[in-house]
Amino acid sequence: SGSFDTTENLIYIITVPLSTSIILANLVIILGISCNRQLHNTPNYFFLSLLVADMCTGVALPFIPLMGLNRELSFSSCLVAHIFPNFLFLAFLSNLVMVHYERYICIVDPLHYNTLWMHRHFSLALLIVWAPPLLFASLPAFGWSNCAVKVFPNAFIYLEVYGLVLPAILLIAGMIGRVLWITRGQMKDICRLHRAVERGNQASDQEQRLNLRYTRCLVAVSLTFLACWVPYLIYMHVCIAFLIIDTKQNSITHIVLSCIGIGSMAVVPMVLGLANKQYTEPAFKLLQKLRDRWRARGSDETAI
Repeated sequence: SGSFDTTENLIYIITVPLSTSIILANLVIILGISCNRQLHNTPNYFFLSLLVADMCTGVALPFIPLMGLNRELSFSSCLVAHIFPNFLFLAFLSNLVMVHYERYICIVDPLHYNTLWMHRHFSLALLIVWAPPLLFASLPAFGWSNCAVKVFPNAFIYLEVYGLVLPAILLIAGMIGRVLWITRGQMKDICRLHRAVERGNQASDQEQRLNLRYTRCLVAVSLTFLACWVPYLIYMHVCIAFLIIDTKQNSITHIVLSCIGIGSMAVVPMVLGLANKQYTEPAFKLLQKLRDRWRARGSDETAI
């Protein structure tokens, strides 16, 4: 009992600050999109759905490491402690894939971008990214996992990891790589046209600046992807290793890996949102007003 309480306290110590940061950052971006009418369009509605899913993942973050602890729970408590966090995580992942796909088509096939099915049937697209995760996460409540365990141990977990999560991450990585490859080709075309206009064979300063900008973009995207996804992939396969060797998962290493892995993955929408000045402009203006009022109040007190 004492060991369990210590483990539970450790989980809360790590996850509560991280969860609070994720929730507040998402609220800032949601506020920025809501306050700017120019951002009220279908692509940003998809991004809003992702932010809501990410914020919910932040709310559920303290409960996810608790799923690995051996506890006796009632059926209703099991729904809250296991199925609900898993549903939010899968909904977050499906929303992330949808946002990446929507932006991927914008770059790969811009002529048909406005006629995409997800733009014409927005409600259906939202249903696709939210309903299947709920159905899959609810399967254990209907006894599916108990039936599958008799045939293949931990079948539900293997199906989720290698049938849903890992393919989704690889799909996102593939779309990012394809976009970077297309960007590289477009940049080469611009440099070629620039040389034809300038009638020179050597790279100009403008071409060097373009190459440097592309290199910085490539490094930033690669480092962000590695920082956000590698910790989660490590955590995911450590969990699988624990299942294979049938080890109790109450270790500090497992808890730290789960908190860092899921927390780093939840940072992805925050990076996408905070990098866009249009999303953060209302919050920036609010902070500027508060700072000006604070300075004005300080100058008035000094004058008195």
